[in-house]
Amino acid sequence: MFFRKKTAEPNLAELENEGLPRRDLTGKWGAFVCVIGILMSLFHIYCLILSPVTPWILYCGHIGFGFVLTLSLYCGSRGSKRDVISPLDLALMLAGVLCSIYLVVEMDELVYRIGIAPTKMDLVVSVVMIGLVLEITRRTCGNILPCIAIVFILYTHYGSYIPGLLGHRGYSWSRMLSYMVGMDAMFSVPLGASATMVFLFVVFGAFLNASGSGKLFIDLALSLSGARRGGPAKVAILSSALFGTVSGNSVANVVSTGAFTIPMMKSTGYRPVFAAAVEATASTGGQLTPPILGSAAFIMAQLVGVPYMDIIVASIIPALLYFYTVFLMVDLEAVKYGLSGMEKEKLPVFREVALKRGYLLLPLLVLIYVLSVLNASPIRAAMWGIITAILVTYVRWIDRMTPKDILMALSKGAQSSCSIIASCATAGIVVGALNMTGAGLKLASTIVSMSGGILIFGLFLTMVTSIILGMGLPTTASYLICAAVAAPALVQQGVAPLGAHMFVFYFACISAITPPVALAAFAGAGIAKAKPMDVAFTACKIGISAFIIPFMFIYGPALLGVGGFAKVSYTLVSALIGVSILCFSLQGRCFSIPLSKVECVVLFPASLPVIFPGTMTDIAGLILSAAVLTFAYGRYRRKGNDGR
Repeated sequence: MFFRKKTAEPNLAELENEGLPRRDLTGKWGAFVCVIGILMSLFHIYCLILSPVTPWILYCGHIGFGFVLTLSLYCGSRGSKRDVISPLDLALMLAGVLCSIYLVVEMDELVYRIGIAPTKMDLVVSVVMIGLVLEITRRTCGNILPCIAIVFILYTHYGSYIPGLLGHRGYSWSRMLSYMVGMDAMFSVPLGASATMVFLFVVFGAFLNASGSGKLFIDLALSLSGARRGGPAKVAILSSALFGTVSGNSVANVVSTGAFTIPMMKSTGYRPVFAAAVEATASTGGQLTPPILGSAAFIMAQLVGVPYMDIIVASIIPALLYFYTVFLMVDLEAVKYGLSGMEKEKLPVFREVALKRGYLLLPLLVLIYVLSVLNASPIRAAMWGIITAILVTYVRWIDRMTPKDILMALSKGAQSSCSIIASCATAGIVVGALNMTGAGLKLASTIVSMSGGILIFGLFLTMVTSIILGMGLPTTASYLICAAVAAPALVQQGVAPLGAHMFVFYFACISAITPPVALAAFAGAGIAKAKPMDVAFTACKIGISAFIIPFMFIYGPALLGVGGFAKVSYTLVSALIGVSILCFSLQGRCFSIPLSKVECVVLFPASLPVIFPGTMTDIAGLILSAAVLTFAYGRYRRKGNDGR
């Protein structure tokens, strides 16, 4: 073999899609999709802001537009033509629109027939709706979520054949299929949140991008961290955190920011595996970052029944701990391999960036102000954010948004919602099956029974359940299914509902970097040209705190902002010290001081008592950690300060 096979460049569009490839439509088909996207956004703005309608009409319009956009944008198979919409897809679009119209027209009568005495036409519409929802989910999210929904549909019908606790009397096909297209199933809380708050925030994200905020995020990160030790990796962390909280898709975050940050990290000496893992971990953490937390925060607020601001407050300290750990792991890696920052002369100056384009952050500030100070609804806040995102572009007349730019942002926002609509509708089918059969409470009881009523075992089983259920799924769908199946188990064991939902939300998020199906890690590996499983395991190491933080806030609710200022502050400081010691043990260094394998092994368990709340455990962990680090420092000094 005289020639080495050339490795193909990764297709970023392919990596971003968790399902099938997107079409590249131009000409009349491109115009068709653009117009549908604009109409969809205007429909939601009209129904939510200008002239509110009944939820049923909004949801039917939401999913009807979703059918048309998804079937237009996503191929039916990998071999499909990508420059034209197939006749079959046009027929499916028409069927979806007609079914949505039927549901609106028959709205008053359907209330009394759904799940009880459906007509033949009701059943036809139900079958078509369920089939189309599963198909658009397959195209946007892959095969796993539709397969889960099908399993639950079969379980609802054939439950009488299942022995033991999970068995039930079973339901007829007509009753079950009709029930699935109702307010307790497909049109329940998940799709409701998608049609209201989530959709407007996705559109807000599109306007934020169109205003130039995306480039601002990267430039701010470069000016703050680029010149520091291991700067490119720190840039990746900051930019991914800022970008990720708006986008709500860990894979899309990796592809969007990773295309820039991963090559930059590699060019300054970071190993490809580590560079990809940093980007995957940071992008996944973007969905844990307030004020938006991807899109799951809005759904969580509705499921838990608390104000949206409570979700934001509860997420602040856990997100801070997560990114502090990732930042420290990156810094220690830079120390270990002697990696310097980027040349300061080639980086943007923070003051110049802030003065020239800092105003582009105003939409986010307005969003937070409207939510927290004016105490307005997230829908109103999103609308004010969109308006502000348009107005700030007029600070510099040359950067202003033209009417065409505004229409394009409306269209792109709608197009970005396809996977969320599909996953929420399919998750609704799963929720419907759980509601109809009572399996949710049965599964929760099973987890409680297996744990023997001991909370730590219940938390561990819930963690495993959430990670397994979340593998290969978008974050929103992953959280919804975990919330329906796993969260009730924690509530049964006395955990506060908000803490239980935050617990499963964290593990639903980090399933994106957890082997064997780690979509965010695999996307990063594609860009870095590294082995996917190596990236996934390294990402778990870098983001180790995400596996511990949920346990911390269950046992110490102060980390969720519960309690007085003194208690919250003490718990935060203790947790920061604890995760620092944990990072030292995993990286084998306390900054310039190298640690032996024995010292690392001792430090790991010593860090855990400091992380978890409790004065006595803090003292015990700190004494043991201080002893180990003092011994390591003495050995380091005796060797003549040779840190290598």
